Amino acid sequence: MVSGFSQSTGTPASRQASIWASCTAPGEAINDPDVDAVLLATPGAAHAAQINACLDRGIPVLCEKPLTTDIASAHAIVQKEKALGRQLIQVGFMRRFDAEHVALKNLITSGGLGNPLMVHCTHRNPAVGDHFTSEFMIRDSVVHEVDSARYLLGEELTSVQVIKGAATGIAPNGINDPMLVIFETESGRIVTDEIFARTQVAYEVRTEVVGEKGSALIGLDQNLQVKSSDGRWGGQLAPGFVQRFGAAYETELQRWVDAARTGTIDGPGAWDGFAAVAVCEAGVEALRTGGKVAVRLDGGVSSFHPSARQVIFDADEPEPGITAPDLIGDRP
Repeated sequence: MVSGFSQSTGTPASRQASIWASCTAPGEAINDPDVDAVLLATPGAAHAAQINACLDRGIPVLCEKPLTTDIASAHAIVQKEKALGRQLIQVGFMRRFDAEHVALKNLITSGGLGNPLMVHCTHRNPAVGDHFTSEFMIRDSVVHEVDSARYLLGEELTSVQVIKGAATGIAPNGINDPMLVIFETESGRIVTDEIFARTQVAYEVRTEVVGEKGSALIGLDQNLQVKSSDGRWGGQLAPGFVQRFGAAYETELQRWVDAARTGTIDGPGAWDGFAAVAVCEAGVEALRTGGKVAVRLDGGVSSFHPSARQVIFDADEPEPGITAPDLIGDRP
């Protein structure tokens, strides 16, 4: 879906947008002179061309992840926006607008935990389709922890390892579910991520930061807690991501609309989208090879490195990387 809005409605500020989405030709919507900003919720393979069209017009765009489906086109978009001299691209990493994630970020920034040393993430879905392969899990699920870790720690991820382990009995043949993904950061911090897409239980996203002076944990879903006569004690987990992050999506969209009215963005930008693509490229290579793979932030392909600590920046001519599957279009 491509949605555009104009600012000429004269309604209150929080609603000052005329949203329309009925269009069979995305380019027609993007290039309509009455459209002042664009929200992209189209298949990932279409993002590069559509973002470039928005940049050509010089209008803000909120693009759902991924920024693009290959590292070279993502890097080219970063360079193109940079040449324009202003930020127009916002990427839909909604966790940055989640109240718990914001509180944890503020705690870290204020020094409440001392120097953060490790981050432990858990990402569980109750069920997914057979199209959700091991590589798809890296690109479509782990990508959220990639951005969360970068957001919380304020530095880049430099290497990725994937430990496959035993698969759940309901996973299709050849799919490793769950997996443990291990990242290293520029300063040597460690980030772990358990990705389990077929738990048959509920939707669970938890993040713990361990620092020199304490630790903090979010995502426990501890709302109403009940102790019953049969000895059970607990509450109810969120059934899906909409229930867990619905408020974050609303905040994200409203802040983007408010910023778009001034011709800019208010959230993760093109570099954040590119960095997530680059880390996931390395993650897929780590999954395929079983090795520790360095992250390339110059637009090139990730490659195995003995220490996997070096991050290379700002190549003038990025080379094609691993092409990601269409994260929406490939679904049955």
